Amino acid sequence: MNVARYWRTERTRYNLVGETCRVCGEPIFPPRDLCPHCTEAGQDLRTFGGKGEVYSFSHVNDAPAGYTEYQPYTVALIKLEEGPLLTAQLTDVDESEVRIGMPVEMVTRKLKEEGENGMIVYGYKFRPVVQA
Repeated sequence: MNVARYWRTERTRYNLVGETCRVCGEPIFPPRDLCPHCTEAGQDLRTFGGKGEVYSFSHVNDAPAGYTEYQPYTVALIKLEEGPLLTAQLTDVDESEVRIGMPVEMVTRKLKEEGENGMIVYGYKFRPVVQA
């Protein structure tokens, strides 16, 4: 990822900033030019709460180039409490404990290091909800 793209997507990466469609009212993540529900333009920014549940998941044992040092890891389809589905890596959990319906929460974690200078790219991952 180049530096310009990184800064353009910073709010989405750290705060789960999405949108609500002004026409149909559906929540949208990530932000888009057109609503995927009604295909109309015009959305208002909103920040999602970061809580949800595992909708589906897969364990990655043979990672793509650039991510091999992190294998094995678990990638999940997360259904946010507000409705949208998003894909994210799970963290702070043993792969044998992951299950569909497991409550999770967003956390900011290192995704990878890039380039010769080792630019660290952070973003969202999800972990099991920590009981207070």
